[in-house]
Amino acid sequence: MMRVRTNAFQEISVSKSSHFLTLEVGSTITKANAFTLEAGCFVHQAQGFAPTSIAAGDVGLGVEQARADLEARHGPLPTEYETFVNSSAAGGLRMTVHGLTYNMTARAAREAALGAGAIIKQVTAGALGPYELDDIRDFSPNIILLAGGVDYGEKTTVLQNAERLAALGLPVPVVYAGNVALRKHIGRIFAEADVELLLADNVFPDVDVLNVEPLRRVIHEVFNRHIVHAPGMERLGELTRWGILPTPGAVLRGAELFAEALGDCLVFDVGGATTDVHSVTEGSPEWTARLTEPEPRAKRTVEGDLGVYINARNIVALQRDPEWEARIADLEAIPITERAKELTRWLCTQAIEIGARRHAGVVSDLYTPTGKRKIVKGKDLTAVKWVIGTGGALTRVEGGAAILSRIRTGPGKYLLPPPDAQLLMDRDYRFSALGTLAQEYPEEVKATFRRWVEAELIATGQPPAQLHAPRTR
Repeated sequence: MMRVRTNAFQEISVSKSSHFLTLEVGSTITKANAFTLEAGCFVHQAQGFAPTSIAAGDVGLGVEQARADLEARHGPLPTEYETFVNSSAAGGLRMTVHGLTYNMTARAAREAALGAGAIIKQVTAGALGPYELDDIRDFSPNIILLAGGVDYGEKTTVLQNAERLAALGLPVPVVYAGNVALRKHIGRIFAEADVELLLADNVFPDVDVLNVEPLRRVIHEVFNRHIVHAPGMERLGELTRWGILPTPGAVLRGAELFAEALGDCLVFDVGGATTDVHSVTEGSPEWTARLTEPEPRAKRTVEGDLGVYINARNIVALQRDPEWEARIADLEAIPITERAKELTRWLCTQAIEIGARRHAGVVSDLYTPTGKRKIVKGKDLTAVKWVIGTGGALTRVEGGAAILSRIRTGPGKYLLPPPDAQLLMDRDYRFSALGTLAQEYPEEVKATFRRWVEAELIATGQPPAQLHAPRTR
C-alpha cells in the first residue's frame, strides 16, 4: 500500500498512484509542482509559489498557499497522489570537519559534506589545538565530522582528536569516517563522554581512493532530524514516507541521473544569496592523468559570496567596476524595470564566471629534475557535454543561455567545458523536483530527462542526434 494525501495534511492509503506532488520549502520561496506518470515519464502539469512562512511560525502555511496557487493555475489536484519533499528552510547543517591531512581526509570529508547539503564552518588538518577547539564551540555546529588516516594506517592523531572533541561535551552528533581499524576505540571514547556517534565508511580508505557516498547518506539522515527545527516542518514531514531531502542534495541527485541518461553535465543554480555549482564528470583522460589529488565524480561547491540580491554588493566589490557600483541602487529582488534586469544579468554573468573558475580544475607547471610538466588541481570539466542553468535568477531573466555560453571555453588555465557543450535552461526547476522523485523512481526520472532534452533541442532547432550516448573517454 502507498501513503498519499488528499489535502495538505490528511492521509489515505491506495495501492498505486500516477499523480505526484513535489514540495520545495526554500528559505524565502516555497514551490509546489504537480506531475503525472505517463508511459514511464513524469509529465509536468503545473507549478505554484508562495513565500516561505517561517516568520509566521509554521512552514505548512506557505505549503498550503503554494498548493493553492498551483490549483488556481491548474485546477484541483486529484484525490490520490504521492508527495515528495525537499527543503532548505532551516538552513544547511552547520558542520566542522577534522581530518589528518588537508589534501586527503579533510578534503574528502568536505566534498562529501557539501554534496549532502551541509555548510562547512571549519576544516582542520592534524592535531586539534586549543584555539581550534575554541572555534568549534563558537561555531555551535549541528554536526561534527571526524576523519583521518587510510584504513589500517596512522592512529595516534585521530585518537587524540576524538578525545579532544569528546571532551567538548557539545550536544551534537559526531560522525566518524576515518581509519576503520579505530572504530572500536573511537566508539568507546564517545560512549564514555555520552556523545552520540554515527559511523560511515572511511572517506579515504586508501591512497588516491575517494569514497564519499556512504558519508553523504549518514549526513542526510542527520539533516532529516535537523530540518524539523524549522517551525512546522515536523508536521510537513508527515506528508511523505520518503523523508525530507536537503534541496542541494536533490539537485545533485538530479544531476547524477541526468549524467547517467545523457552524458556529463555542469549545473549552475544562481540564487539571491549563493551560487551552487554541481558537476558530474570524471573528466578527460588527458587531464585526469595529471591530477595531483582525486576528485569525486559528483561534486558540489557553494559560493556563499556570489548572490544576485542578498550578496549582490559582494559581487560588485569583487569586480571593482565603477559603472556597476553606481548602479547597485537599481537592485530589485524580482527585477521588473529594464535597469534592474540589466543589473541582474550582469550579476548573473559574474556569479557564473567566478563560480565556474572556482569549481574547475586549474592547470599549472611543475618543475622536476626531469623537466617541466603540467599538473592539475581541482575538477576537470573538459568532458562536460551539457551546461545547465536552474533556479530563478538565471532562468527568469532574459539572456540566461548567453550568460552560460561564456564559460564554454575549453581547457586553458581553467579546465572548463568545451565550446560544443550543449546549453539547457531549467525554467521549471526540474532538477530539485526530479531529484526528489528519484528516491523511488530513478529510471523514470532518467527517461523524463531524455524526453525533456529532446523537446528542448527540437524547440531550439538543434538536431535530436545530440541525444547520443555520453561521449567516450
